[in-house]
Amino acid sequence: MNDLLRRVRRTPERLLHPLRRRKAIEALRGRQRPNTVLVVCHGNICRSPMAAALLARELAPLAITVHSAGFIGFNRPSPVEAVGAATRHGLDLAAHRSRPVTVEAVRSADLIIVMEWSQKRLLCERYGCAPRDVIVLGDFDPQPEGRTIRDPFEQGRDVFEQVYERIARCVRQLGAILSADEVRSPPAASPTPSPS
Repeated sequence: MNDLLRRVRRTPERLLHPLRRRKAIEALRGRQRPNTVLVVCHGNICRSPMAAALLARELAPLAITVHSAGFIGFNRPSPVEAVGAATRHGLDLAAHRSRPVTVEAVRSADLIIVMEWSQKRLLCERYGCAPRDVIVLGDFDPQPEGRTIRDPFEQGRDVFEQVYERIARCVRQLGAILSADEVRSPPAASPTPSPS
Protein backbone atom coordinates (compact mmCIF):
# COMPACT_ATOMS: atom_id res chain seq x y z
CA MET A 1 0.00 0.00 0.00
CA ASN A 2 2.82 2.42 0.89
CA ASP A 3 4.49 1.75 -2.46
CA LEU A 4 1.25 2.55 -4.29
CA LEU A 5 0.81 5.81 -2.37
CA ARG A 6 4.41 6.80 -3.08
CA ARG A 7 3.94 6.18 -6.81
CA VAL A 8 0.69 8.18 -6.86
CA ARG A 9 2.40 11.12 -5.10
CA ARG A 10 5.27 11.00 -7.62
CA THR A 11 2.99 10.99 -10.68
CA PRO A 12 3.09 14.77 -11.28
CA GLU A 13 6.90 14.74 -11.01
CA ARG A 14 7.18 11.85 -13.46
CA LEU A 15 4.85 13.57 -15.92
CA LEU A 16 6.79 16.84 -15.77
CA HIS A 17 10.20 15.17 -15.96
CA PRO A 18 10.56 14.98 -19.78
CA LEU A 19 9.82 18.71 -20.11
CA ARG A 20 12.22 19.66 -17.32
CA ARG A 21 14.90 17.39 -18.76
CA ARG A 22 14.58 18.93 -22.22
CA LYS A 23 14.73 22.46 -20.80
CA ALA A 24 17.77 21.65 -18.65
CA ILE A 25 19.64 20.16 -21.62
CA GLU A 26 18.77 23.13 -23.86
CA ALA A 27 19.91 25.57 -21.18
CA LEU A 28 23.31 23.88 -20.90
CA ARG A 29 23.77 23.71 -24.66
CA GLY A 30 23.09 27.41 -24.92
CA ARG A 31 25.85 28.46 -22.54
CA GLN A 32 29.60 28.47 -22.34
CA ARG A 33 31.31 25.36 -20.96
CA PRO A 34 32.15 25.96 -17.27
CA ASN A 35 35.71 26.08 -15.97
CA THR A 36 34.62 25.42 -12.38
CA VAL A 37 31.65 23.40 -11.12
CA LEU A 38 30.36 23.36 -7.54
CA VAL A 39 28.17 20.41 -6.44
CA VAL A 40 26.01 21.10 -3.39
CA CYS A 41 23.81 18.98 -1.12
CA HIS A 42 22.56 19.36 2.44
CA GLY A 43 25.50 18.05 4.47
CA ASN A 44 28.23 17.35 1.87
CA ILE A 45 28.81 13.82 3.14
CA CYS A 46 26.64 11.62 0.88
CA ARG A 47 25.28 12.97 -2.40
CA SER A 48 27.48 15.91 -3.40
CA PRO A 49 30.85 14.20 -2.76
CA MET A 50 29.76 11.25 -4.89
CA ALA A 51 28.40 13.43 -7.69
CA ALA A 52 31.48 15.68 -7.63
CA ALA A 53 33.89 12.72 -7.77
CA LEU A 54 32.00 11.13 -10.67
CA LEU A 55 31.74 14.44 -12.52
CA ALA A 56 35.44 15.21 -12.01
CA ARG A 57 36.28 11.82 -13.51
CA GLU A 58 33.85 12.34 -16.38
CA LEU A 59 35.11 15.84 -17.20
CA ALA A 60 38.84 15.22 -16.63
CA PRO A 61 39.65 15.46 -20.38
CA LEU A 62 38.14 18.96 -20.42
CA ALA A 63 40.20 20.19 -17.44
CA ILE A 64 37.06 21.35 -15.61
CA THR A 65 37.57 21.80 -11.85
CA VAL A 66 34.85 20.22 -9.68
CA HIS A 67 34.31 20.94 -5.95
CA SER A 68 31.56 20.00 -3.50
CA ALA A 69 30.04 21.67 -0.44
CA GLY A 70 27.01 21.55 1.86
CA PHE A 71 24.76 23.80 3.88
CA ILE A 72 25.55 22.27 7.28
CA GLY A 73 28.48 20.77 9.11
CA PHE A 74 32.22 21.05 8.72
CA ASN A 75 34.95 18.42 8.49
CA ARG A 76 32.56 15.44 8.80
CA PRO A 77 33.49 12.17 7.06
CA SER A 78 31.19 10.36 4.67
CA PRO A 79 29.23 7.52 6.31
CA VAL A 80 30.50 3.95 5.93
CA GLU A 81 27.61 3.16 3.56
CA ALA A 82 28.58 6.11 1.34
CA VAL A 83 32.22 5.03 1.22
CA GLY A 84 31.18 1.46 0.36
CA ALA A 85 28.74 2.49 -2.37
CA ALA A 86 31.33 4.87 -3.86
CA THR A 87 33.95 2.09 -3.86
CA ARG A 88 31.62 -0.04 -5.96
CA HIS A 89 31.63 2.83 -8.50
CA GLY A 90 35.43 2.93 -8.50
CA LEU A 91 35.69 6.00 -6.24
CA ASP A 92 37.36 6.56 -2.89
CA LEU A 93 35.46 8.80 -0.46
CA ALA A 94 37.36 7.62 2.63
CA ALA A 95 39.38 10.83 2.88
CA HIS A 96 36.45 13.14 2.10
CA ARG A 97 35.52 15.72 4.75
CA SER A 98 32.51 18.02 4.47
CA ARG A 99 32.96 21.67 3.56
CA PRO A 100 30.39 24.43 3.98
CA VAL A 101 29.10 26.47 1.07
CA THR A 102 30.86 29.84 1.08
CA VAL A 103 30.35 33.06 -0.83
CA GLU A 104 33.77 32.56 -2.38
CA ALA A 105 32.96 29.04 -3.59
CA VAL A 106 29.66 30.20 -5.07
CA ARG A 107 31.19 33.21 -6.81
CA SER A 108 34.07 31.22 -8.28
CA ALA A 109 31.77 28.53 -9.75
CA ASP A 110 30.58 28.90 -13.34
CA LEU A 111 27.95 26.23 -12.76
CA ILE A 112 26.37 24.95 -9.53
CA ILE A 113 24.67 21.56 -9.30
CA VAL A 114 22.18 20.78 -6.52
CA MET A 115 20.24 17.69 -5.48
CA GLU A 116 16.90 19.37 -4.73
CA TRP A 117 14.92 22.34 -6.03
CA SER A 118 14.85 23.85 -2.52
CA GLN A 119 18.66 23.96 -2.54
CA LYS A 120 18.60 25.92 -5.79
CA ARG A 121 16.17 28.40 -4.29
CA LEU A 122 18.30 28.73 -1.15
CA LEU A 123 21.47 29.41 -3.16
CA CYS A 124 19.71 32.04 -5.23
CA GLU A 125 18.19 33.75 -2.19
CA ARG A 126 21.15 33.51 0.18
CA TYR A 127 24.07 33.95 -2.21
CA GLY A 128 22.53 35.91 -5.06
CA CYS A 129 23.10 33.18 -7.66
CA ALA A 130 21.45 33.62 -11.02
CA PRO A 131 18.87 30.83 -11.46
CA ARG A 132 20.41 29.90 -14.83
CA ASP A 133 23.72 29.13 -13.08
CA VAL A 134 22.18 26.54 -10.71
CA ILE A 135 20.89 23.23 -12.06
CA VAL A 136 19.10 20.33 -10.40
CA LEU A 137 21.01 17.10 -11.10
CA GLY A 138 17.86 14.96 -11.16
CA ASP A 139 16.59 16.90 -14.20
CA PHE A 140 19.20 15.05 -16.29
CA ASP A 141 18.03 11.57 -15.33
CA PRO A 142 17.03 9.63 -18.46
CA GLN A 143 14.49 7.78 -16.29
CA PRO A 144 11.42 9.75 -15.12
CA GLU A 145 12.00 9.70 -11.37
CA GLY A 146 11.46 13.38 -10.61
CA ARG A 147 13.85 16.16 -9.69
CA THR A 148 15.03 15.35 -6.20
CA ILE A 149 18.00 13.06 -5.65
CA ARG A 150 16.95 11.34 -2.42
CA ASP A 151 19.16 11.87 0.64
CA PRO A 152 20.34 8.41 1.71
CA PHE A 153 21.74 9.54 5.07
CA GLU A 154 20.98 6.95 7.79
CA GLN A 155 18.89 4.90 5.35
CA GLY A 156 21.02 1.78 4.92
CA ARG A 157 23.14 0.20 2.23
CA ASP A 158 20.33 -0.58 -0.25
CA VAL A 159 19.19 3.04 -0.34
CA PHE A 160 22.78 4.26 -0.82
CA GLU A 161 23.16 1.83 -3.73
CA GLN A 162 19.96 3.09 -5.38
CA VAL A 163 20.82 6.74 -4.85
CA TYR A 164 24.41 6.34 -6.04
CA GLU A 165 23.27 4.48 -9.14
CA ARG A 166 20.88 7.33 -9.91
CA ILE A 167 23.60 9.94 -9.33
CA ALA A 168 25.91 8.00 -11.68
CA ARG A 169 23.17 7.88 -14.33
CA CYS A 170 22.55 11.63 -14.08
CA VAL A 171 26.26 12.49 -14.08
CA ARG A 172 26.83 10.41 -17.24
CA GLN A 173 24.12 12.42 -18.99
CA LEU A 174 25.40 15.74 -17.66
CA GLY A 175 29.00 14.86 -18.56
CA ALA A 176 27.99 13.93 -22.10
CA ILE A 177 26.19 17.25 -22.53
CA LEU A 178 29.08 19.32 -21.17
CA SER A 179 31.52 17.38 -23.36
CA ALA A 180 29.48 17.86 -26.53
CA ASP A 181 30.57 20.30 -29.20
CA GLU A 182 27.27 22.20 -28.84
CA VAL A 183 28.46 23.57 -25.50
CA ARG A 184 30.75 26.46 -26.31
CA SER A 185 34.29 26.29 -25.04
CA PRO A 186 35.45 29.21 -22.93
CA PRO A 187 37.10 31.96 -24.96
CA ALA A 188 40.86 31.64 -25.22
CA ALA A 189 42.86 34.08 -23.16
CA SER A 190 43.98 37.07 -25.14
CA PRO A 191 47.67 36.94 -25.92
CA THR A 192 49.70 39.38 -23.92
CA PRO A 193 51.27 41.93 -26.23
CA SER A 194 55.01 41.64 -26.27
CA PRO A 195 56.93 44.73 -25.23
CA SER A 196 58.34 46.62 -28.20
